[in-house]
Amino acid sequence: MLIDKIQKYWDVRPCNVRHSKKDIDTPEYSHEVETRKYFVEPHIPLFADFKAWENKDVLEIGCGIGTDSINFHRNGARLTVIELSQNSLDICQRRFRSLNLPTPTAYSANAEDMDDFLPENVKYDLIYSFGVIHHTESPEKIIAAAKKRLKKDGELRIMLYSKYSFKLFDFMHNENVWDFSRAEEIIQHYAEAQLQCPQALTYTFGDIKKLLKNFDIVEMKKDHIFKYSIPEYIKGEYVVANAFKNMKDSDFQEMCEEGGWHTLVKATLKQ
Repeated sequence: MLIDKIQKYWDVRPCNVRHSKKDIDTPEYSHEVETRKYFVEPHIPLFADFKAWENKDVLEIGCGIGTDSINFHRNGARLTVIELSQNSLDICQRRFRSLNLPTPTAYSANAEDMDDFLPENVKYDLIYSFGVIHHTESPEKIIAAAKKRLKKDGELRIMLYSKYSFKLFDFMHNENVWDFSRAEEIIQHYAEAQLQCPQALTYTFGDIKKLLKNFDIVEMKKDHIFKYSIPEYIKGEYVVANAFKNMKDSDFQEMCEEGGWHTLVKATLKQ
């Protein structure tokens, strides 16, 4: 089954797990992972707005190894997490313990089935999912379940991969393939650092509007072009790739908004 392949893929190499070579059970590991993650993806803290959820009920769908989870907790959110990959969830919980933080309520499960395991009638001020729903077998099931779990004045914040982005064009250039009918095949192969992810869906703004047809979209925008040279980045060095060396910061940010790999969506329930 596809869901089993997805789970195995993320168990083998949880996202960002190699952002530090320190012992996972040390504060130094968490510090290095967080620093590296938010250095190359500074839009994440801005999008999550961790401080805004103090004393609020937050459900994170796909916590991975827990970097965003830790920051929701640090800022006073009442956090519940769902994670398909048991290995990822184990690392998340180990990181909480290494930082002397109480571990959040956690479910090792498929978020598509959240109604089967979340307590009845429990609802959330924020349902947050960054870079996860597009990896699931049936994203529409997660969205339908999320709709039922939001408080009346709650908010859905999700990141989905963009169908057309600089990343797609870069890999088409590298492969010397200029047949856009093969765009999904190419981006599927290269979507993650660990190649051949079994599911990596991409979306246009129109696709997202259909997926969220039962929500009011408050904001939808693109961001994130990875501007560093990959060989150096793997070694822990941040060397700006030649294509971006001479760009003004303002021009680069405008390029991210036009051709970003991440589509950031904020939505509320239809009133």
